[in-house]
Amino acid sequence: MPLYEHVMIARQDLSNAQAEGLIEHFSAVIADNGGKIVESEYWGVKTMAYKINKNRKGHYALLKSDAPAAAVQEMERLMRLHDDVMRVLTIKVDTHADGPSVQMQKRDDRERGDRPEGGFGGERRERPSFGGDRGDRGGDRGGDRGGFRR
Repeated sequence: MPLYEHVMIARQDLSNAQAEGLIEHFSAVIADNGGKIVESEYWGVKTMAYKINKNRKGHYALLKSDAPAAAVQEMERLMRLHDDVMRVLTIKVDTHADGPSVQMQKRDDRERGDRPEGGFGGERRERPSFGGDRGDRGGDRGGDRGGFRR
């Protein structure tokens, strides 16, 4: 059977128990239609980049499934009808990654690349000085702004 990963965002005013109950509910939908949930992760409440249905935050969850396409379509249909689910994204994958997702890993455990110690730029440098202050621009321009004359 094909492998899928589903990320859903539920309303922010739900409790953690209610959000996890949604995960169990949609896992049961997959199981009832001949598939199985390989792994599920509850990511918690996160701030979104933009408002969705007047919400700034949402409960995020990841489901990894091994299910036929009909089971996935039924789950997505029910998610779109459910009032507590704001968004759902389903992608088909070749294999499921082992271990926790990137969202569940601690920040220190993630690979940071070849950055030097102390950040991106290395040591801190002084800002260049261009001399003078704002008062040395000359006399009053008499209302001449941006090169337009009357």
